[in-house]
Amino acid sequence: MRSRKGFTLIELMVVILIVGILAAVAIPIMRGRIDAAKWSEGRAMMGSIATGIRAYCVEVDAGIALIDGEGEPTPGSQPTQAQLGFAAGDLTGTYFVDVDFEWTIGQMDPLEFEITATPSTVDLNPATLTLNQSGDWT
Repeated sequence: MRSRKGFTLIELMVVILIVGILAAVAIPIMRGRIDAAKWSEGRAMMGSIATGIRAYCVEVDAGIALIDGEGEPTPGSQPTQAQLGFAAGDLTGTYFVDVDFEWTIGQMDPLEFEITATPSTVDLNPATLTLNQSGDWT
């Protein structure tokens, strides 16, 4: 008698079942990692904006930069990208564009600001990320 070599149908179905379970577990984990990687671009840009805000506030306090371009800073107004030192397109990356970022300066002494990123080109979880002057992300 000749011996047969190969796998039975049951053995193949068990292997397929195991691969399916592993895929069902791994895909959500990988999706979360992908979102985290995309958010890292936004966080880097928000860090640059925070540095620009700090430099801007030092310049305004020293009388160098002016919010309205003429005379004293206008109370309650917020600096533009250009006033923070960013040219058009500087805050554009793979997943974020210039218009995805908003910032408000509450007061300058002590400095209080908040930067918010809401991506318009991709769906990310969470939908919005915020950075404040203390470096807290929410």
